[in-house]
Amino acid sequence: MAISDPLQGLDPFDIFDAEAARLDRFFSTLDDEGWRRPSRCAGWSVRDVLGHLAGEELYNHACLDGDLDSLFATLAREGVGGGYNGFNEWCVQQRRDLPVADVLEEWRGKNAETRARMRALGRDASLTTSAGPYPVGLQTFHYDSEYATHGDDVGAPVSAEEAGARTLWRVRVGLFVLGEQGSGVQAEPSGDHVDVRADGATARLPYAEFVEATVGRLPADHPLDSGIAAALRCLA
Repeated sequence: MAISDPLQGLDPFDIFDAEAARLDRFFSTLDDEGWRRPSRCAGWSVRDVLGHLAGEELYNHACLDGDLDSLFATLAREGVGGGYNGFNEWCVQQRRDLPVADVLEEWRGKNAETRARMRALGRDASLTTSAGPYPVGLQTFHYDSEYATHGDDVGAPVSAEEAGARTLWRVRVGLFVLGEQGSGVQAEPSGDHVDVRADGATARLPYAEFVEATVGRLPADHPLDSGIAAALRCLA
């Protein structure tokens, strides 16, 4: 794994397509009980995760349109506060009383447009985001991680044939974002694990656990040092 450029050789758009397709396949199989099942997101059912993904496309399209001001004005009119978490909850609440088939179609259509427009722009183009201009390719890697995380949150199946490569790209994205954020964490992949050092504490995490740490999904009873766990959480 090239530490100097962890993302080298990865296509963010292909990954985005694959993770969106995984979610779509899974959502398409669900009955009422399946939609009501709790997800790994505290307080959210599987259906709520879909509502979040559908609502989030408001932000994605505002970024693509270069018109975040209109979105923020809408949120202000609706009395939505609490930053990104408040926006997420509002998106979910807005869709809880809608037919789930309508929410699924909303997400499918809007996300398909997002993916097509991101790919058409290309990874080196600049995108408007709430944090300022940012490369399209890098923003897509963030979307990749989010979709993979939510896929795991709702239990979307991952075949044995793809699991290894999927974990590896997620490790690489995590390593990149830790470096991008200037977290101060030293993370060195080796073999099937990552050696981590932060504030004098050290840990050796298998790749899958490193990924879970970067997205804040380690179980509450995981023995990882709390300082390292906090420092590794960079994608959630």
